[in-house]
Amino acid sequence: MTDPAMPAGPAAPGAAAASPSRIATLDIVRGVAVMGILAMNIVAFAMPGAAYVNPAAYGTESAADLGSWVFSFILIDGKMRGLFSFLFGASMLLVIDRAEASGASPAWVHYSRMFWLLVFGLIHFFFIWYGDILALYAPIGMLAFFFRRMEATKLIILGLILLVAQLALTAFFAFAVTMTETLALAPNASPEAVEAWANMQKGLGLYTPQQLQEVLDLYRGSWGHIVHHQLTKEWMLPLNSIWQFGWETLAYMLFGMAALRSGFLTGAWERKRYLKVAAIGFGVGIPLYAALAWWLIHQNFSIFWLVVGWLTATVPIRPFMILAIAAAIILLTRRSGWLTQRIAAAGRAAFTNYLGTSILMTTIFYGYGLGLFGHLTRIQLWLPVIGAWVIMLLWSKPWLDRYRYGPFEWLWRSLARLSFQPMRKN
Repeated sequence: MTDPAMPAGPAAPGAAAASPSRIATLDIVRGVAVMGILAMNIVAFAMPGAAYVNPAAYGTESAADLGSWVFSFILIDGKMRGLFSFLFGASMLLVIDRAEASGASPAWVHYSRMFWLLVFGLIHFFFIWYGDILALYAPIGMLAFFFRRMEATKLIILGLILLVAQLALTAFFAFAVTMTETLALAPNASPEAVEAWANMQKGLGLYTPQQLQEVLDLYRGSWGHIVHHQLTKEWMLPLNSIWQFGWETLAYMLFGMAALRSGFLTGAWERKRYLKVAAIGFGVGIPLYAALAWWLIHQNFSIFWLVVGWLTATVPIRPFMILAIAAAIILLTRRSGWLTQRIAAAGRAAFTNYLGTSILMTTIFYGYGLGLFGHLTRIQLWLPVIGAWVIMLLWSKPWLDRYRYGPFEWLWRSLARLSFQPMRKN
């Protein structure tokens, strides 16, 4: 949510506002991120929710399916979200700095944008798709505002402290899983202990036949049925996300602010420095992620090891991969070509591409559309992913050649500024 130069739209999956002097590197990295995040989110669009975390829960029927999970786990899962968070912090800082330079109130500009981002996020969550991230980014972005004047070094230090807090939280959860399982499986376990263990497994473990059928019936059903479920059963999810993932999200936003201050995200570094970041990041991250994937497979994706391997152990490793991917993107796209320009345009319209993807994919998979929910395996899900990528690359540039913003970028900007913004380019 993000935006590059000038008074832009938000960051990851944010939008980009047209400005006289855009930072092209931010657009390009954002474009890759908004495309890449779909490659992970597609599982949550097309399958029961536990499959997102646990490949044994659904949709893994062949070696190719398992290979698809391994590939996503190592290179995509969490990394695209991290890139979005980096870009959100960087874009937020750009908007604040330019508001101050123009004499406008940076607090008014920032909090107006975050308020409307939260509105978009809640509408997205309740009425389109439960996997929304905007309702997390908006309140965390409100907090990030208070660190806007920090030096890059202090931003990094504070971000590392927040990652330690995130690591402690996930480690505590792993401990809670162990204790809950022990109590539930003990002789003469109380009904409360058994129920607590059953509830903890939801979203992580294997479905019972009845649970699986309930999920399939829900998302193969009507739009009204799904919305009712969101409003009555899942309404606490946005708040829970803030507590569960807010620490890490704020850390990444601060890292993004530091990366902007240092010139990393603007492409200002020398080639050697980017190569070094990519080499160290991939050198550390890929072997460790591969080892975790091997171990999770070896442990048959048990609940405890999923919490330890997928949720906890990745916290200190993920930043290496995020920085390496960002450095690689910057290096590979320094020579502008037709594909780079298309990716940059997709990044400028990232807010529209993010929300548009949700609308498109839920229409394809949910019951009120084509009803393909639960009918494709993991490897087959690459077909709609690639199709959506093609759509993003095809529409974004021609649109932005004629208009200043993407459709949702324009709406967000107009709401935040309390006036309709000019849309057509002169």
